[in-house]
Amino acid sequence: MLAFTTVAPYRRSIMNAATLSAVVTGLLSGLSLIIAIGAQNAFVLRQGVTRSHVGVVVAICAISDLVLIVAGIAGVGALVETQPGLVRVITIAGAAYLAWFGIRSFLAARHPKSLTAGEPVAKGSVALTALALTWLNPHVYLDTVLMLGNLASSHGPTGRWWFGLGAGLASIVWFTGLGYAAGLASRWFARPRTWQVLDVVIGVVMLTLAAVLLRSAF
Repeated sequence: MLAFTTVAPYRRSIMNAATLSAVVTGLLSGLSLIIAIGAQNAFVLRQGVTRSHVGVVVAICAISDLVLIVAGIAGVGALVETQPGLVRVITIAGAAYLAWFGIRSFLAARHPKSLTAGEPVAKGSVALTALALTWLNPHVYLDTVLMLGNLASSHGPTGRWWFGLGAGLASIVWFTGLGYAAGLASRWFARPRTWQVLDVVIGVVMLTLAAVLLRSAF
């Protein structure tokens, strides 16, 4: 009886440590994949600066990430990996959309009338853009579904879901922080020149990503 009461708390401590390790690993892995500058982050940043439908954009990006993380942990990543044709179609479509978005950003930088932070934008248009930049980006499937799915599998049948919890928290924290913290910089964007710089940077990022995607597709 004494041996059982001694071993039971020890086992619980090991389980708790393993669970915490899986959550922390998932959190750090998720952050390492989404912090890099990309089309999605650039759009969240822009909406945050303009304070235009930030909640909608943050919710779409975070929920989409959660869905993709769950899919990767559930094993969908292995299915996607066996369909190179599907990945290629998504890659080309994503590259085309990024190129269009980049050109639009350059055009916006040329016209001062489009550089005001208070310019109204339809919520539906913002939501569709956020969805497109998320789901038409093949890197989302490669990073979130395949890579995180593989990393999660190393934590075992139960630990992989704790890993997923950590990765999901990373997405929620990052997109919420990026979207709402960007609003603090809005006073610097009262000048058209600052908006021009931001739009040019976003345009360069979008076109560069489009070129990289096309190169990977062929």
